[in-house]
Amino acid sequence: MRFASIRVITDDPTRLVTFYEQVTGTGARWLTDQFAELLLPSCTLAIGATATVALFGAGAATPASNRSAILEFLVDDVDREHARLSAQGLLTDVVQHPTTMPWGNRSLLFRDPDGALVNLFTPVTEQARARNTG
Repeated sequence: MRFASIRVITDDPTRLVTFYEQVTGTGARWLTDQFAELLLPSCTLAIGATATVALFGAGAATPASNRSAILEFLVDDVDREHARLSAQGLLTDVVQHPTTMPWGNRSLLFRDPDGALVNLFTPVTEQARARNTG
């Protein structure tokens, strides 16, 4: 089994796709006007409009209601990304400025336009780098 993607449901796919394009530096592939994918090296981030939820059944997903999952991106230098995203005005809801965590990752936590938690992290200890290699 291979983890392939995570899908985020939103009322405004254009806004959310644009946000993640800017965060990741990756252009989206729009499959319809209500569904796009950002093909990243390790996984695909799919973003769908609320209308696409009807295909799964009523109430299957509710936009802008996540408070349990964190979208995490491994980056080369979290402090450089913090500066870049700040300069672009993308960090409007920072939860935690770059901080070295007890498990050896330096992390920046912020919310996307729909309120989902995003973590950009860089392994900074030898053990953390070993865990994130491969």
